[in-house]
Amino acid sequence: MPTILKEYRPPLEELSVIFHDDHLLVIDKPSGLLSVPGKSPDHADCLMSRAQLAYPDALLVHRLDMETSGVFIMAKSKQAQRHLGFQFENRNTQKTYVARVWGHLADNEGQVDLPLICDWPNRPKQMIDKVNGKQAITDWSAIERSYLAPDQLPVTRVELRPKTGRSHQLRVHMLALGHPILGDQLYAEGEALASAGRLQLHAESLTVMHPAEKQFVTFHAPCPF
Repeated sequence: MPTILKEYRPPLEELSVIFHDDHLLVIDKPSGLLSVPGKSPDHADCLMSRAQLAYPDALLVHRLDMETSGVFIMAKSKQAQRHLGFQFENRNTQKTYVARVWGHLADNEGQVDLPLICDWPNRPKQMIDKVNGKQAITDWSAIERSYLAPDQLPVTRVELRPKTGRSHQLRVHMLALGHPILGDQLYAEGEALASAGRLQLHAESLTVMHPAEKQFVTFHAPCPF
């Protein structure tokens, strides 16, 4: 049976546009909003449908998990969509995420190189499979170690730099280190789950080559936690 998640209640605030021109639309995606419509009619409200109300020519390029916030880029022409899609497919983009994870990481930096595959009986969860999984690589750096009041629970703020773009990659890789992301409904348990009201994962920056100007541009969205 698939994993049962809580009722879908998308945030009501208007989308925050970071940048737009004739080729790109960049949005600061809020946590709790689907990137694309779900199969259920109750899941029709999503970032793509909201964006296309204001920008009818906006086209999908990539996705973020529903509970992940941050930089989300869309194309405004088929040519730009192909150009950006090629960059994502060939790993020519640079993505930086910020997360808060359970516990204090022993090291200051490292790399997780563990292949992932869908945990089909428990979908949408993913799992590590060194035989059949697809390559997934994440570089990480510890930014700050602190304690959550009032119980002084240990947490670490980390910067995550995925080299691949597998589904739930950052969430599963942090879990594999023994440090699940706070507030993660799928992979965290106990105090790690209860210690945050939302998934503490945010896409802070994204660098792509502008499809028309042929120069690299970087877009930022400030971390809300």
